[in-house]
Amino acid sequence: MKVYAFGPEDAPALLLLPGTCCHWKSNFAGVLPYLTRDFRVLCVSYDGFDETEPAEFPTMLAETEKIEDYVIRHWGGRVAGAYGCSLGGSFVGLLAARRRIHLGAGILGSSDLDQASPLTARLQTKLLLPLMYPLIRDGRFRSRFLQKTMERKLQEMGDYGRAFMKLMGGPRPYVTRRSCENQFYSDLITPLPEKIDVPGTEIHIFYAKKMGEKYRRRYLRHFAHPVIHEQDLNHEQLLACFPEKWARLVTTIVKGREGP
Repeated sequence: MKVYAFGPEDAPALLLLPGTCCHWKSNFAGVLPYLTRDFRVLCVSYDGFDETEPAEFPTMLAETEKIEDYVIRHWGGRVAGAYGCSLGGSFVGLLAARRRIHLGAGILGSSDLDQASPLTARLQTKLLLPLMYPLIRDGRFRSRFLQKTMERKLQEMGDYGRAFMKLMGGPRPYVTRRSCENQFYSDLITPLPEKIDVPGTEIHIFYAKKMGEKYRRRYLRHFAHPVIHEQDLNHEQLLACFPEKWARLVTTIVKGREGP
């Protein structure tokens, strides 16, 4: 795992955690110019998803511990905030719940928080990864039918479809199938406690309403007092399509929680 730091060294620290099988740069490069005005931005690059390291993703808990160790070692165990894109929101929840480090504000971006039994998770992984891995490795599906279907769907989605694919990142041949399997599977089986409530930590949810009402219920189940920001948008559309607006909202939330 690596952390790429940007912005003034003496500014409050803001962790940015990428989504499922994503590269930190494809998720967050577009918002760095806005965030570095106010924060020391710490972009986490997971094991197995960084082109400079010959590593594979272990498990959600092992990676969470590495993130915690970094914050303890470099930031005295405290950061002003953490934003988790999609799967990254699971990390935000785990970091808050485990209480090894302190987050002033934890923000979940359109996170689905899916959980499943080990058997169901294994079946889902074995079913989906053979289809999805070529897209991650090569930037396109192996199946012509799936590729044509995706292209047609993206065209229908317009600007959001193009922005979402940019968020995912292009071909990454260095990412192994094992890293993708480990991340996908361990996210499903790693339990997130219910009614997480940590003194001094405020949880915010960017709730993309077009994902469906069931996700609001999940947020209310896992967090005791979440501040839910309703957005009539699709999954991570605010980050993908409106980076300046996204950055303003994140900055307002985190700067309001800088204190102890």
